[in-house]
Amino acid sequence: MKFRPCIDIHQGKVKQIVGETLNDVGNPVVENYVSEHDSSYYAEMFRQDGLDGGHVIMLGDGNKEAALKALRTYPNGLQIGGGINADNALYYLENGASHVIVTSYIFEDGELKQDRLEKLVAKIGKENLVIDLSCKKKDGKWFVVTDRWTKFSNIEINHATIKQMEQYCDEFLIHAADVEGKRNGIEAGIVENLAEWVTIPTTYAGGVRSLEDLEEFQKLSKGKLDITIGSALDIFGGDLSYNHVVRFCAESES
Repeated sequence: MKFRPCIDIHQGKVKQIVGETLNDVGNPVVENYVSEHDSSYYAEMFRQDGLDGGHVIMLGDGNKEAALKALRTYPNGLQIGGGINADNALYYLENGASHVIVTSYIFEDGELKQDRLEKLVAKIGKENLVIDLSCKKKDGKWFVVTDRWTKFSNIEINHATIKQMEQYCDEFLIHAADVEGKRNGIEAGIVENLAEWVTIPTTYAGGVRSLEDLEEFQKLSKGKLDITIGSALDIFGGDLSYNHVVRFCAESES
């Protein structure tokens, strides 16, 4: 179980927000934390701590320069997501990203756009692609959500979906959007299922607030999934020690 750090950027600043409150209609975004440090500060921290495979997420427009600053501080150590498509993916890889993360570009109108996925893979290679299968629960099942987690797709997260998608990417990133940013504990059901289904590196996000949650996650995932933590960490205004998390996950790998 690896710890995958994150740098979420909103309006050019490193922030932790409740993701489902991000919108285009002027409603206020719920901010858990706004950092006084820029993106390169965190990228350098993660580089020094040997934490690779973390992700930089651009939350809306106006975040390109801040994102590039992080990528150039830690070349090939970070992935990038947020508005990635076939036209700009190669640009971010050439500017230091190890992988690009896509979701809404390949999921539109509730469906998988197979032609877009194949076009992207042809352009950058599956080895550079992370598919974001962030999801919410409905009628006892988990479905991919898009457009900043505001719209349900008709794509259920299940064993068949995972097997299909694994053919096109190097990794998965899966936010449990119902609990993400709320520090209410992990979504145990999806963690257990993913551990049974996935055969490629997969990072889970959502709800971790304590070392006890990490222990539960490790037990439920059987060490098969990686973890990312945002607003609960003390480096982002929370109570959970970043250093303790780094140490816990390093010990779990050894």
